[in-house]
Amino acid sequence: MAAVLHWLLLLWTLCSNICPGVETAPEPGQWTFTVVNTSRPLILRKAMFINTDIFLKIQSFSCPELVTLTIKWYLKYYPCHNEFNNIDEMYEKTFSSQGESLDPAPLGRGEYIEHTYENIICHKDLHTFPTLNMSNSLPRSVLPSSASMEENTNSLGKRGDDKETQTFIPDVIAKTWRDGPYLFVVSFKTHNEKAYWNLTVRVVMKDSHGYISVTEWPLMIFYMVMCIVYILYGMLWFLWSACYWKDLLRIQFWIAGVIFLGMLEKAVFCAEYQNTNIIGSASEGLLIFGELISALKRTLARLLVIIVSLGYGIVKPRLGTVMHRVVGLGVLYFLFAAIEGILRITGAKYSDLALLASIPLALLDSGLCWWIFVSLAQTIKTLKLRRNPVKLSLYRHFTNTLIFAIIASIIFMIWTTKKFRLAECQSDWMELWVEDAFWRFLFSVILLVIMFLWRPSANNQRYAFTPLIDDSDDEDVEEFLVSENLADGIKLRSSKTESNGTSKPTTDNLDEDLKWVEENIPSSLSDIALPVLLDSDEEIMTTKYEMSKME
Repeated sequence: MAAVLHWLLLLWTLCSNICPGVETAPEPGQWTFTVVNTSRPLILRKAMFINTDIFLKIQSFSCPELVTLTIKWYLKYYPCHNEFNNIDEMYEKTFSSQGESLDPAPLGRGEYIEHTYENIICHKDLHTFPTLNMSNSLPRSVLPSSASMEENTNSLGKRGDDKETQTFIPDVIAKTWRDGPYLFVVSFKTHNEKAYWNLTVRVVMKDSHGYISVTEWPLMIFYMVMCIVYILYGMLWFLWSACYWKDLLRIQFWIAGVIFLGMLEKAVFCAEYQNTNIIGSASEGLLIFGELISALKRTLARLLVIIVSLGYGIVKPRLGTVMHRVVGLGVLYFLFAAIEGILRITGAKYSDLALLASIPLALLDSGLCWWIFVSLAQTIKTLKLRRNPVKLSLYRHFTNTLIFAIIASIIFMIWTTKKFRLAECQSDWMELWVEDAFWRFLFSVILLVIMFLWRPSANNQRYAFTPLIDDSDDEDVEEFLVSENLADGIKLRSSKTESNGTSKPTTDNLDEDLKWVEENIPSSLSDIALPVLLDSDEEIMTTKYEMSKME
């Protein structure tokens, strides 16, 4: 079993570092740009629901001289999410060879609508910029196939029916016709390229759900549910602790801290997505605060699993100098996790600085996982030698939970690799939220198991470390040593009596007998057990001092 756990843990560690999460900041629903005569076309990406309204409004303008503007926009639906992800880099590479086309991938699969507003006059005496009307164009397929043409025809028919009954909304220029990822490109040109002009452009993408994207809507619901789950965790743990508050163990305070941070983390993430859905853009301060809370929770969760595996409060009363290494690794992990999270949500996920933060984080994660395995194996071995069935059963259940988590993680990573990373066309983009939600859900399951295994109860102290009666195996060793010393003493004394032929008076041998007893028989059974039970010289001296006071 130990060898199987070793290889499973090693594979899980490698895969978890090769296949990191994809969580980023929520996609905004509105943008404001300043466009001048030398600006490039605006490129916006967003996964939207069907019938999402796209607003394009010129909020302010400055035209010192008379200019004639041509505004052209291009809206394209991408059936493959992997092609949609690399669209910005592709546009930068092909910008010089674009010509009049606004599509960065003209041969890529998808459906598109384009529209042009010509001869828009702008001058310094103009008070209100002309309103851009909605396009009546129907989506066209880039590379039609027999199946896509049939589906496209059905969608066009439905879109035409919707147009007959839809009401006029100012500044709405287009509506989406499918659920999925869209690319929206807007260009502003004039006949006189040397003429100076300045426009403040506002783009809004909103539907009946709000500003949130179609891929992040399930994630927002997930965080709401997980926030409720952690609140229930906290209430349950509080009730247990209140009923048995006199017998609480130190490890149970760590569990309470992890539950509180998990509840706070899910509440902040839920607030992030709710805020984005209501106002159309995420608050950078709230995002950074959420990442810091998430890094702290992940750090404390890993430290909790480490100290449980080390047997803190169960097999050892104190960790001694090992606690300094645990705290040091926790501080390092928190720093790198916080840096990596902040760089990820601020858009620098693929920069060199983010890579420098991700590599040490992956190495720390690997080291922590390895330490957990080694410590857990050593703790189980110790409990087997001490013949403590209660604590051994506790750690066996915990080991089985970790093995289940490792197997589930490996199966999930194989599925995601095949589904999203090795697929030529990521058509199942609606399932992308699962990749982030799975790890949070899996940890909540592990935390629930830890809560039930180490829950406060009337028999709480049977799991606590007891220096004098912690294990029956040591007691057997003590009894054997004492009986052996007594037997040797009796044999020694009888041999002396036989060699002399006569026995000495009792009064003359009293001092000698007392001296022999002090040298050969320990004053208490704990003197023999000290090297086995305690893990530092400081604890040995403290225990001896307490025993001397009792005597």
